[in-house]
Amino acid sequence: MVLGQFSFFAAIPVAIIVVAVMRRFRSGALRWWALALGAVYAAPMAIWALRPERAESLSKDMSPVFAVLIVVAACGVIIAAHRSRRGLSGS
Repeated sequence: MVLGQFSFFAAIPVAIIVVAVMRRFRSGALRWWALALGAVYAAPMAIWALRPERAESLSKDMSPVFAVLIVVAACGVIIAAHRSRRGLSGS
């Protein structure tokens, strides 16, 4: 969603991932990556919201560095979930 210029709407799946991981999983690596994803996503959103003269959309205002960090953190969540014994199903 970030790469497709829908950065603001990406807050929904990021929030779902962070909340679900914190409530269901005990894996330290998975929790760390989920928190990293939430923090890396929240930073450009806060910068965009607090900037007095901001762009009309978060996607246009976000630094490419943040986009890369978000993608890396999301990949970290996927890999950590895959390596977790319980995976994302929670069973």
